[in-house]
Amino acid sequence: MFCARAIAGVLAEGLAHETAANVRAGLRAQMLGKLTRLGPRFIASQSSGALATLLTEGLVRLDPFYAAYLPQSAMAMFLPLALLVLVFPADWVSGVIMLASAPLLPLFMIVVGKGAEALNKRSWQRLGALSAHLFDVIEGLATLKSLNASRMQASIVAEVSNDYRVSVMAVLRVAFLSALVLEFFATLSIAMVAVYIGFRLYYGGMDFLPGFFVLLLAPEFYRPLRAMGAQHHAQMEALAVAEEINRLLDTSEPASPAQPVVLEKVDEIALEHVGFSYQPGQMVLHDVTLRLRRGERVALIGPTGSGKTTLTRLLLGLERPSLGEVRVNDVDLQRLDPAGWFRHVAWLPQSPTLCAGTVAEILRLAQPNASDAALLEALARAGAADFVAALPQGLSTLLGDHGAGLSGGQIRRLALARTLLKQADIFVFDEPEASLDGELITHINLLSAALAREHAVLVIAHRLEAVAGFERIVMLEEGHLRPAYA
Repeated sequence: MFCARAIAGVLAEGLAHETAANVRAGLRAQMLGKLTRLGPRFIASQSSGALATLLTEGLVRLDPFYAAYLPQSAMAMFLPLALLVLVFPADWVSGVIMLASAPLLPLFMIVVGKGAEALNKRSWQRLGALSAHLFDVIEGLATLKSLNASRMQASIVAEVSNDYRVSVMAVLRVAFLSALVLEFFATLSIAMVAVYIGFRLYYGGMDFLPGFFVLLLAPEFYRPLRAMGAQHHAQMEALAVAEEINRLLDTSEPASPAQPVVLEKVDEIALEHVGFSYQPGQMVLHDVTLRLRRGERVALIGPTGSGKTTLTRLLLGLERPSLGEVRVNDVDLQRLDPAGWFRHVAWLPQSPTLCAGTVAEILRLAQPNASDAALLEALARAGAADFVAALPQGLSTLLGDHGAGLSGGQIRRLALARTLLKQADIFVFDEPEASLDGELITHINLLSAALAREHAVLVIAHRLEAVAGFERIVMLEEGHLRPAYA
């Protein structure tokens, strides 16, 4: 019996860990899909550090619940009942003692652990705050150093870390106390059975073999209950994380079209009397009408805060207008299949982001099936071929997050190559002059002229001088679109 229990335990543990890994992978896929559907605006409103913690450490904290607590709970439900079936025929009084004492163990565990759930929630919230603050500090480390404020931030990080340490210790204190109480009552229950059987054997009221058999089964009867109690803190921790995961998964998504329209190609995109506000009563754009057709190049200029970024996000489908419509091939953009629509647009933002990976992996985000020859061609068109060839492993060179290992100009050229690699109908270049690289500005202007022969091109700029020579120039000022320049 004991050998069978050991073998079953090993098999069950392996299956439990595999189940936990599958659940973690499934939840991560659900959460990433949810974030994709919620879009950039929702992500921008959340703490990057807290989201990263939830997707990594949060999911890892569910492992003990699925790998240990749930299997032990199942064992605690069925194994004691199975053992009672064997104990009662041997000695019904010992069976009654076990049956009466078994419910007391989880009861005392719940009483002692009362409040542990709130402590776990507080601990998780403080971990999220620590992650968010640390993420922001690392992102702005160069600025902090230049302002000589790094020591002040170090003391704040130490303070937040200490708050998290205190909350973790409070959780562990309750967990250890709960386990201690459970061990005490389990030991006391076994002792009661042992003392009772001992007296009966001493006075001759019981044969040795039945008594010995019951004594062997008594620890096995309480073992799953004790194991479940030892994992009780895993349940409390998982509940705190699950609440945050459910809050994310239950977030309402933008309405999707019942029958999404899929376009083979895009010949025109138009903003028709569009108004937009981030908050009720505070319009950022007012009655904006703009058409962008295949085969033309349009420049949008305007001062900072005029609404250029908002207009760009509306054109890309990253925001929905408060008034008016954005129409693509005379179809409302909101009726299009989102995944299909994004295949038609390519966007080079003002501050492009490069994820960690090899140069080839970074480029293939735009075109997953692109060959090495296509990558090299895109790099050459972006003026990035020479510095990529000079990297230690060329296309296979591993870069850090945000393009760590490259200069600012190299990051922009690599992002430009990624944009050009995408086989899009509409190309949007957001303020290339912000890079302060005159050569890059000239290069993008020449590229935009070449692209405009077969594509629709929109270039956003601060100054009129940066887009001199464009076929059509429009100005956005305080949310109003001024007459076009020829």
